[in-house]
Amino acid sequence: MLTSLTIAESITRFGDRGFIWFAPLVSLLLVAAIVVLIVLLVRSRNRLAAVAQNVSASDAGRAAEATLGERFAQGDIDEVEYRARLEVLRANRPTPPNA
Repeated sequence: MLTSLTIAESITRFGDRGFIWFAPLVSLLLVAAIVVLIVLLVRSRNRLAAVAQNVSASDAGRAAEATLGERFAQGDIDEVEYRARLEVLRANRPTPPNA
């Protein structure tokens, strides 16, 4: 209510000249708000993509270890080869961003 009174007062005091200063200010604030929203949306989308990429890499590492364990259980590889490959898998595992 106070803003509408201030606007009405400036229009009546200065005629149409009061509105001339008010319209560009509102337009500038509206454009700034839109730019801020776009920046926030892009940043949140990038963060979600990074998290999804880390989760999929982690799942891929677990799947590789499971496959290696199955090959060892079936007798396709011996214990020495199993342990060597498992060590390589765990050494190359991507670290999570919060670690």
